[in-house]
Amino acid sequence: MLLHEMLRDRRLLLASQSPRRRELLAASGIPYEPAPKYPCEEVYPAGTPAREVPLYLSRLKSEAYPAALGPRDILLTADTVVVLGDCVLGKPAGRDEALAMLRSLSGARHTVVSGVTLRSAERTATFGATTDVWFRPLTEEELVYYTDTFRPYDKAGAYGIQEWIGHAAIERIDGSFYNVMGLPVQRLYVELTRFLTSGK
Repeated sequence: MLLHEMLRDRRLLLASQSPRRRELLAASGIPYEPAPKYPCEEVYPAGTPAREVPLYLSRLKSEAYPAALGPRDILLTADTVVVLGDCVLGKPAGRDEALAMLRSLSGARHTVVSGVTLRSAERTATFGATTDVWFRPLTEEELVYYTDTFRPYDKAGAYGIQEWIGHAAIERIDGSFYNVMGLPVQRLYVELTRFLTSGK
């Protein structure tokens, strides 16, 4: 049975305000409903390994969901970070921080890591996905142009691969393109299918 058929008698709730995640779910043919916005302080314990941070935060977002899940409900939460060396680059606070992040990514390889948590009334499953990304060296003029034109302040690492910088600056990637956009949809498709069938 195809995944969208398995979900006919279920309600997949996407707890994310990201328009990119909504677009990716829709393009994948995965039916969902947007969950209402709710507060969640996205902090993690000091010393958490960089690649574990988004998995921790996706679980934190799931646990913070204020409503009880019904028997048909599956809550989907996700978090994506950029990891450069041992440093986690989240969303920049403003222009100066965005430019600083982009300067550090210029001419270097970094890793985009997503954590995704699926939760029903009965069980919880969390998985991660990683993608390596190589940027060519960028000039200051290019960095300023991208930052001031696209204002990537809502994006981990201060860039969106689907925007100008993805076309003009990224030399290659190793892993899921859609993971860099914020949701590893192929892996989600597999894990959601497993989640739906493992309880039967």
